[in-house]
Amino acid sequence: MGGYVAGRLRTKWVAVHTDEVYFRDTAHGFVAWGVASLATAALLTSAIGSIIGAGVEAGATVASGIATTAGGSETTRSVNEPGSMDYFVDSLFRKNLNTPPTATTAPLSEVTRIFMYTIRTGPLPTEDLRYVGHLVAQSTGLSQQEAEKRVTDTYTRVQTKLNTAQTTARNAADKARKASAYAALWLFISLLIGAFVASLAATYGGRQRDA
Repeated sequence: MGGYVAGRLRTKWVAVHTDEVYFRDTAHGFVAWGVASLATAALLTSAIGSIIGAGVEAGATVASGIATTAGGSETTRSVNEPGSMDYFVDSLFRKNLNTPPTATTAPLSEVTRIFMYTIRTGPLPTEDLRYVGHLVAQSTGLSQQEAEKRVTDTYTRVQTKLNTAQTTARNAADKARKASAYAALWLFISLLIGAFVASLAATYGGRQRDA
């Protein structure tokens, strides 16, 4: 519309070659498109910036989350379930139904720290496995072998849950990056189409003015 108005309202050029008239009308339409694009960008800066930067922001968020998980203090938050590490540690110290209650206090915080320190490095070290198994055996009445098996199973469950959560987060980040890339591409294509249509409309309006 801006290109058509620019061509339609111009003064009639007398003694100007037809090719020159066509070029000037095209330039008028292109300038009208440029002004309209700048005005649109000024009004929608935040929206355009969020579209283009969505992928980068999502990637940074995932990277930050992984780094925080590696640090250990926020491992429970990385699985998006408050207190999930506490749940796994508590499950270690569940007593057998046939075991009479005792006054022993399970060192849950110590086991939690052991888990959070080693969760990103692979299997639980042998010495930690034996120690935690000993604590579990004392608290639950299980044998040392049964306690170590429970520790290993629980530790594996925690690792699986964390890995699943991180894989889901990475997939979401990849989708966001792809979406932002497609949005930026189509935004560029739409701008090119707008420039072409504005220039063409200006030549059409100019021909009507000269008719």
